[in-house]
Amino acid sequence: MIRLARRQVQIQSERMLLRPPAQDDFVPWATLRRDNAAYLQPWEPTWAQDHLTRRSFSHRVRWAHRTINDGSGMPLFLFARDSGTLLGALTLDNIRRGPAQAGTIGYWIGQAHSGQGYMREAIRAVAHHAFTQLDLSRIEAGCLPENAASRRVLENSGFKYEGVAQSYLQINGRWRNHVLYANLRSDRRGKTGAA
Repeated sequence: MIRLARRQVQIQSERMLLRPPAQDDFVPWATLRRDNAAYLQPWEPTWAQDHLTRRSFSHRVRWAHRTINDGSGMPLFLFARDSGTLLGALTLDNIRRGPAQAGTIGYWIGQAHSGQGYMREAIRAVAHHAFTQLDLSRIEAGCLPENAASRRVLENSGFKYEGVAQSYLQINGRWRNHVLYANLRSDRRGKTGAA
């Protein structure tokens, strides 16, 4: 039996509902991931052999609710408010308290939904929630240097370029450098418009 998260998280933006994954989301999630495998895999860690199985998804749902309950993360699925269509996902993870008050975001979106401003809208909504409800001071993100679309969405969401991390993550089976970005609640580097 899977216990629901004690901390209910639901964020609404202009066009989307952002909420944690539920067991009933398996078919739309697996379909979206499978149909977009060639589009997503160049930018992601190598998928496990059981990545698209119901069992693996059930573990993902339990992990999502556990991280929300313990305050270490906020995994969210992005749904179009008008149709209920699953568009992608965004996770605010690695939340660090104390002097850091920071977290890291990662995200993906189906190819048919990219380029329409959904991810920018989701990132802005999550940043606002993180700064105003979770009292975070800093949100970090990284992407591959050649991922122009991801860099653009971060820059258009109030994130500022901070540098390059060498061999930051294994992406598609290889250690890859990442460009690093951050959004600050009180950004002295210039107005971000995110909160």
